[in-house]
Amino acid sequence: MGERRRGGRRPGAVLAEAQGLRAAAAAVVADHRGAVEEARLAYVALRDRLVREELGAIAVARLRDVTEGRLRVGALEAAGLGTVRQVAEASGYTLRLIPGVGAQTAAQALAAAGQIARAVEETVAVRLDVEQQDTMSTALVVALQRLVAAGPQARRARDTAERVQAEVEPLVAAARPARGVLRGLFAGRERRAQAQAAVERLEKVLAGFGAQEVPVLLAQTSVDLLRPPVDPVEAWTDFELRSADYYGVLGGIVEEAGAEPSAAEGFLPEELSDRVRAEPLDDAHCRVSLRGYQAFGARFALAQRRVIIGDEMGLGKTVQAIAVLAHLRARGSTHFLVVCPASVLINWTREVESRSTLRAFRVHGQEREAALAEWLRDGGVAVVTFDGLRRPEVAEAAEAVEVGMVVVDEAHFVKNPATQRSRAVAAWAERVERVLFLTGTPMENRVEEFRSLVRYLRPDLMPLAQQGSAAAGSVAFRKAVAPAYLRRNQRDVLTELPEVVHVDEWEEFSPADLAAYRSAVAAGNFPAMRRAGYADPAESAKLRRLLEIVRKAADSGLKVVVFSFFRDVLAAVHMALDQRVFGPIDGSLDAVRRQEVVDGFAAAPGHAVLLCQIQAGGVGLNIQAASVVILCEPQVKPTLEEQAVARSRRMGQVRRVRVHRLLATDSVDQRMLDLLRAKGRLFDDYARRSEVAESTPEAVDVSERSLAALIVEEEQLRLASSEDGRAAEGHSSASVRR
Repeated sequence: MGERRRGGRRPGAVLAEAQGLRAAAAAVVADHRGAVEEARLAYVALRDRLVREELGAIAVARLRDVTEGRLRVGALEAAGLGTVRQVAEASGYTLRLIPGVGAQTAAQALAAAGQIARAVEETVAVRLDVEQQDTMSTALVVALQRLVAAGPQARRARDTAERVQAEVEPLVAAARPARGVLRGLFAGRERRAQAQAAVERLEKVLAGFGAQEVPVLLAQTSVDLLRPPVDPVEAWTDFELRSADYYGVLGGIVEEAGAEPSAAEGFLPEELSDRVRAEPLDDAHCRVSLRGYQAFGARFALAQRRVIIGDEMGLGKTVQAIAVLAHLRARGSTHFLVVCPASVLINWTREVESRSTLRAFRVHGQEREAALAEWLRDGGVAVVTFDGLRRPEVAEAAEAVEVGMVVVDEAHFVKNPATQRSRAVAAWAERVERVLFLTGTPMENRVEEFRSLVRYLRPDLMPLAQQGSAAAGSVAFRKAVAPAYLRRNQRDVLTELPEVVHVDEWEEFSPADLAAYRSAVAAGNFPAMRRAGYADPAESAKLRRLLEIVRKAADSGLKVVVFSFFRDVLAAVHMALDQRVFGPIDGSLDAVRRQEVVDGFAAAPGHAVLLCQIQAGGVGLNIQAASVVILCEPQVKPTLEEQAVARSRRMGQVRRVRVHRLLATDSVDQRMLDLLRAKGRLFDDYARRSEVAESTPEAVDVSERSLAALIVEEEQLRLASSEDGRAAEGHSSASVRR
């Protein structure tokens, strides 16, 4: 072995460590490539089957269209070749055996069939349907599960491994002459010097990788990627829980079929799109894989600094914003601010912490001062309401720390610059370099409002976006505001997402809600506890969120169906809505009248709302006209919710269904979900394996009576403990005052 260098380790030891790290890096690259290839092959097999099925539905006569009428298909039809698939799968020899088909006709037929097949392949959408768990779909889900379970860290590990190979490989080659005395003698003086320099450089590189814990990252990733495939039932269950992650991973493996790149980029000018695509996006602090259009949206916000993302509802604007914050955190920023309506404040804190490594602080309610102080001290994401933004202590925070970005959700709330909330947002927008507005309201219908929003961010664009450009049409206006505005629509970018997306809408009880809830708990009245959130409609937090969801659906012309177990809850919703309302459908209506109500709802042009008691409207009716479903409270029987949602997921539904479940924190809702979630996997496994369970869901649903008794008891104990704590605190304070 070579001699120990002054102040360093022996060259042989350095080279041994380098070769070990290089081998670990090569293993990660190979393991990741293998996992990706397995998923890609499963995708190709499923896609090819879908292509064959579609070709099997195309009449052979369509070959004439491709050849502009030059191809005579009568002989093919007479021989029993009635579809394009049959022609595409035939050989030239087989076709030439058909009477009246010569070599030229056979070649033309195969070329035309191939052209149609390529067109179908480019447009076919691969959708994973939990109700059609065939062999090919299952193979794809199982292959994707390995990559989803490994998480975004696997891709980062692969990138790191490739960097290790690029840096270590040439240094190892250059350092080999320093490994032994004999090898060094034959190398010559100049090469020995170069080898010693390479060893020194290699030792520094290894120290850097060690400080970044690269060996640990590579080892853990190899373990994750080499785990044996999971059971298909487990893979499908996981897919149901986080299907967006699966499609995100799939989108990174294959080009998204049917998705027009320019549509995914919001039809921005080419020069701007090129600049956005070149913008780096560091996902080291992300816990979610982004879809291609979502990554583009995050890059757009980073490249342009002060922008509006106006994607249609359901495309993941929140995830894009979190990706931007995670990137900025990786680049050194520490403090961020999110401004949103009170109704989505809890959702924001949950999303930030579940989809990134950032901490979220809810600067609202009794604990707002403590949360603000901790945010100022430790950094993270402060989430505040529009009203809370106006509080003096929040305004003073701008002077205490450097805020890396302000995100304003539901930005159309500040479309009127004369309001106090608008002035508060404008003040923050002036003092912070990076600002991101989020709104799903279509700009084409709200030009004046969007002009106000653009003015907050890019007043320099206003001369281009004055009344003249608006009068010229939405295309001209969008071109004028393109540097600050990005919008994508579902139909353009969601070509393969599942038909339903579930969103839990967590709300805090209003004082009136809480009073009604405490009274119901004290009385041990489980039904009253479940509907306490609507006891005072004028002060109901759940009802306020429901109205916001309905208004957003109305802006997009979407139909909504609202389900509740309780008639009085539906009555409260009916009184609060000012849109066209049908129903309620409840037990008092016979089957004929129920169908008449549904037919009227379906025939109504544009937006409308249908109210249904979940026991009545959730079974036996097809409500595929609705693409937004609102569940006013969680159900004791999970199958009751599933059956209700299935009413909108039947054949004929042309939109992806979005299901909003309204929930109250620290209440019967949270207790029910906690208990049902613990039993959920057992229920899923049982229901999948048993036809009896599917035909009689009552056999496996949790007993309503036992669940109610348990929850009432827990809530009584929890609230009693809370009251005792407050009483003790009050007694202590009184003693201090005395």
